[in-house]
Amino acid sequence: MAPEQGAIPVVDFSVWSKGSSDDKKRLAQELTEACRRVGFVYIVNHGVSGDILDEAFGWSKRLFDLPDEKKMLAPHPPGPTVHRGYSWPGLEKVSQDIIKDGEEAKEADNRKIADVKESYEIGSEESKTQPNVWLPEDVLPGFREFTTQFYWKCFEAAKELLRALAIGVGLEDEDFFLRFHSGENNQLRLLHYPPVEAEKLSSNAVARMPAHSDWGTITMLFQDDCGGLQVEHPNKPGHFVDATPMKNAMVMNVGDLLMRWSNDFLKSTLHRVTLPPIESKQQIDGRLMTKPRYSIPYFVSPDPAAIIECLSVCTDEKHPVKYEPVVQDDYRRMRGRGQYAEAPAAPVAVS
Repeated sequence: MAPEQGAIPVVDFSVWSKGSSDDKKRLAQELTEACRRVGFVYIVNHGVSGDILDEAFGWSKRLFDLPDEKKMLAPHPPGPTVHRGYSWPGLEKVSQDIIKDGEEAKEADNRKIADVKESYEIGSEESKTQPNVWLPEDVLPGFREFTTQFYWKCFEAAKELLRALAIGVGLEDEDFFLRFHSGENNQLRLLHYPPVEAEKLSSNAVARMPAHSDWGTITMLFQDDCGGLQVEHPNKPGHFVDATPMKNAMVMNVGDLLMRWSNDFLKSTLHRVTLPPIESKQQIDGRLMTKPRYSIPYFVSPDPAAIIECLSVCTDEKHPVKYEPVVQDDYRRMRGRGQYAEAPAAPVAVS
């Protein structure tokens, strides 16, 4: 059994690449058991070095330190179809709700409490459906080169996790999931949560990121030491536990499509970003403020035309098929509706 940090297991992936077949099976079982029980797992020795992560966070801070007018040279396109470029505070609204035709009032109601965060979305340069939106090179020289390389470095780590998960659920072909993941439909997100009044967060006057599940296969998250990420407790619905930062560890979680593939054997768990621990607060002009928080999630998704259907190894008489087959792009559009308005919102004041 893997050790745990709070309610979240910790898996050491160091022997995966050079270990025996028995080592790989053991690690695959540890990873899959964590994904079955909790849906979240810390992974150490995951293949993305601490030096590269430090560099990535350095680029993220330099990006978000730019003046607003510079960041707005690469704006996120209107609406939810293309998810690339810079999103200013208040533009994106994360929700677990599914917005359908005729539910504009529901969408507007969701947006009454703004999400106070800013982000920059990066994908494959080869994507035809999700073209990147870049800052001019002279605004942040080297940013595009580093982040495109980092995007593919993260995918190399993701491929090994997908192989382990295939073994863990009982598939004979460890490359099964890789056939659905070319890497061109993933998303690298640089996230910054600016300082905000603690009282506004605690009273729900504003939000950081409300409770939600992720839509794809898996998410790999790197976070700074601020704290604030919480995961729904596996045995206490509605009760959230802290995903306390671990230096250079990856926090991996199951997405909706992997849960569907596994017929609910693996769990896509609700999570949120909220008020960080008390020691992470500071006074500014007499107001209690949160520290800024930086995180880098990497969303691993099947290719747009991939069809996700329940695996036979995850079904039997006691566990009949729970989901109809679904196309990745159809599911993405269904979940993303309402996240970005067709008429973009004005930036939210963050202090």
